[in-house]
Amino acid sequence: MANKNRLTTYILVGLALGILTGYAINVSQTAPQAASFAEYMTLVTTLFLRLIKMIIAPLVFSTLMVGIARMGDSREVGRVGIKTLGWFFLASVLSLTLGLIMVNLFRPGDELFGHIPADGAAAAATLQTSSLSLKEFITHLVPSSIVDGMSKNEILQIVVFSIFFGTAAAAVGKKAEPLIEAVDGVAHIMLKVTGYVMQVAPFAVFAAVAGTIAKSGVGVLQTYGKFMAEFYLSIGVLWGILIFAGFLFLGKRVLKLISEVKEPTLLAFSTASSEAAFPKTLEGLERFGVRNRIAAFVLPIGYSFNLDGSMMYCTFATVFIAQAYGINMDLGTQITMMAVLMLTSKGMAGVPRASLVVIAATLSQFKIPEAGLVLLLGIDHFLDMARSATNVIGNSIATAVVAKWEGELTNTDDRALSDRPLP
Repeated sequence: MANKNRLTTYILVGLALGILTGYAINVSQTAPQAASFAEYMTLVTTLFLRLIKMIIAPLVFSTLMVGIARMGDSREVGRVGIKTLGWFFLASVLSLTLGLIMVNLFRPGDELFGHIPADGAAAAATLQTSSLSLKEFITHLVPSSIVDGMSKNEILQIVVFSIFFGTAAAAVGKKAEPLIEAVDGVAHIMLKVTGYVMQVAPFAVFAAVAGTIAKSGVGVLQTYGKFMAEFYLSIGVLWGILIFAGFLFLGKRVLKLISEVKEPTLLAFSTASSEAAFPKTLEGLERFGVRNRIAAFVLPIGYSFNLDGSMMYCTFATVFIAQAYGINMDLGTQITMMAVLMLTSKGMAGVPRASLVVIAATLSQFKIPEAGLVLLLGIDHFLDMARSATNVIGNSIATAVVAKWEGELTNTDDRALSDRPLP
């Protein structure tokens, strides 16, 4: 626990120093010098995120495969899967609906109407805006090669392969036990590797924030301050709803859950990456009392199907751009848009700047100028910080609730993960 609290403190210190350093560079150096500094800082952040991505594929495969193999019953896997997807569907509808309600309540785009740059197409063109069809999404679920899926960190493809592999291992029986034990060992090793990589986190947080502030200045926060404040308030409302939903099933223990995942939540917020927080979130859920076979099953699926913060942002940002262009979207159109986002948002995992890609595809479908994306590009990093942290909270609560439904949630004391064997 002492090490966990110490790392949280170091991350906060890195965040504060990053803001101060970035501001100092921005006001004391020329624009090219500040951009050069930001480029060097990006190197540190990129290395950290690559270290994290190095862990994801073997960790997801090993923990999920062993968990399913030791469930031993394909019907149990199906039952847990249905409960998981049911919760994710309701959470998705809630997040998308809340985004619509809040953006219509605040109407942040109205103040920008008539003040949009004439041509934002150049900035928007840097994004891939191809829409995600149902056929493409379903086809993408199944890897043509598991090696290719792992090399690209396609979490959903790894999950599909792991389910088949774990179910088959359970069906084989005793002959598969040596392999299951070996993969179990891989899971323990990867968790130890995670501990090593996390020591770099404070430096990555410092670099990410310092680089962004140095290049864009604190003015980027002031220019869109009201929009960001309204979005963060909306995120706060979503947190409150998610925590209340967790309270209905977990009681007061939901507060202990939030405490257990505060470190990965802070890490996701600081690095603007939900993926960076995955290993630590898994550890926090196990400390809370979620059996590993449930956590290892639900959490990876959540990274593709339950990105609550990102989904709320999609509806909030899309209607914001429409408002900025003076485009009136009636209730029926907004509901249709929400249904489209319900599908396209499921392809977010593993896509760089995924929310912007999904928004771009949605704008084109509803004849809203894609150039409006230029309104978001400058502050997307700061918005992504809130989205990423919310994704961690949403997936943590979802995993704990499913564990509760399955009777796989135990009352455990806070103990080091290394002292507990994976079941």
